[in-house]
Amino acid sequence: MKTDEIRALSAAEIRARLDEAREGYFKLRFQFSTGQLKNTARLRWARRDVARLATLLHEHELAEAAEGRQA
Repeated sequence: MKTDEIRALSAAEIRARLDEAREGYFKLRFQFSTGQLKNTARLRWARRDVARLATLLHEHELAEAAEGRQA
C-alpha cells in the first residue's frame, strides 16, 4: 500500500490495517522458520509495511493532538 493511500485513511482504519500487517508478518516468520517460505523477500516487504503503517499512524495521532491543543 502506498503512503498517499494510507494518509487518506482515518486513524482507526490505519490501526486495523496495522493489526492485519502485523499478523501477516507473524505468519511469514512462522513459515520461514518451518522452511515453507519460498520467497524470503516477502519478510522484508511485510516488515516495511508494518513500519510504514506505524509511522503514519503516529503522524495521525500527533496531528489530532495538535488540533486538540489549538481548539
